[in-house]
Amino acid sequence: MRKTAVLCSIVFFAISITSFAQKKGSTQKRNSSIQKMLDDVSATKLKEYNLKLVSFGTRNTNSAQDNPKRGIGAARDWIYDEFKRISADCGGCLEVEKQTFLQPKGRRIPADVNITNVIATLRGTKNPDRIYVVSGHYDSMCGNSSDGECDAPGANDDGSGTVAVIEMARVMSKKRYDATIMFMTVAGEEQGLLGARHFVKQAVEKKLDIEAMFTNDIIGGVKTFKDRPDRNEVRVFSEGVPSNETERQARLRRSVGGENDSPTRQLGRYIYEIARVYSPEFPVRLIYRRDRYLRGGDHIPFLENGFAAVRFTEPHEDYEHQHQNVRTENGKFYGDTPDYIDFDYIANVTKINIASLASLALAPAKPKSVGIDITRLTNDTDLKWAANSEDDIAGYEIVWRRTTEPFWTNSKSVGNVTKFTMEKMSKDNYFFGVRAVDKDGNRSPVVFPRPTR
Repeated sequence: MRKTAVLCSIVFFAISITSFAQKKGSTQKRNSSIQKMLDDVSATKLKEYNLKLVSFGTRNTNSAQDNPKRGIGAARDWIYDEFKRISADCGGCLEVEKQTFLQPKGRRIPADVNITNVIATLRGTKNPDRIYVVSGHYDSMCGNSSDGECDAPGANDDGSGTVAVIEMARVMSKKRYDATIMFMTVAGEEQGLLGARHFVKQAVEKKLDIEAMFTNDIIGGVKTFKDRPDRNEVRVFSEGVPSNETERQARLRRSVGGENDSPTRQLGRYIYEIARVYSPEFPVRLIYRRDRYLRGGDHIPFLENGFAAVRFTEPHEDYEHQHQNVRTENGKFYGDTPDYIDFDYIANVTKINIASLASLALAPAKPKSVGIDITRLTNDTDLKWAANSEDDIAGYEIVWRRTTEPFWTNSKSVGNVTKFTMEKMSKDNYFFGVRAVDKDGNRSPVVFPRPTR
């Protein structure tokens, strides 16, 4: 009897473990080639880049464009040359360009001025039309955003994001990806996101397929908050309700409860999960907001035009060393100088960007036409989607969570099919999603289904 009881216990335990494994499903695995890139990220290079940017005195959008040593023109040309040097090291793999446009006189622009975005594009090998954009803004400001003469070192805002993007280009250009990655530094951010708005306008006119956009803005990990318990993490802002949502789409969202499942929110969850794999000691803190309270950044024009986009920012901003005239007042120093930023912190944020971008660009595209079939009234949930066009698709995974959960808690591999029924799981009680998986185990972001017949 005792042997029988022990045997039954062992069998029950084995069944329980198997059921748990099936319930939890598969997760993203560490990719050795991505890890090699992360090991290549250099805090020393980031500091070198940052000191060079600061050496131009000011990078205000209204500053000099024809002085080789001071002003935004000197910074623009240095970034362009640096991208070209990186491209030469990879055999000309980057398409480097200056995207220049004339911004008329207006708010924060005292006179007509040329604004230039500097872009380095690494074309995908299998699906070059699918694009991922990562940016930082290289313009800076002191107390007055229109003042093109005052010193505005901008080491953190946003020298930190700019140097991260340059370092990403250096490291990531050593490998090839299925999809295209655009490394972009923009100007005119402090005057109203002008460079980003122009880029997005051009992208919409060209009908570019931008699957995701990251902006890195104020990621210097200011040393004044080095003792805060959450200092060794980075905030990633991702909106829930889409900025470009129509009233018809809003009615549908309200009827299915999709306010926490926009494409941008799925992108944020994807980055969060990637960081858990590659950066367990320096995690992502996902913030369920479009941006900081009543504030904005270069990802917003992307959101307003229907592109998934997120913002990376340090957990605490030091306003005495941001948007300040450089000075000492009552014994206290003010100014955005390199002394107050942590280049190891910037390196950690850069690594999360690289791991996320590489995972996205190596993965298959998100499945399209994902829906919950409402043809029959049932306590099951019938899901269907269109087959991916890639020839290396291994299959699809269905993910789900209870309605009160912020992240996907479960997944199930369903094979290379285009429909599947989750039996005895009501769409009333769970949120579902579908993602594509290739033969190397790379996973796309999750797509939230819409009701369909």
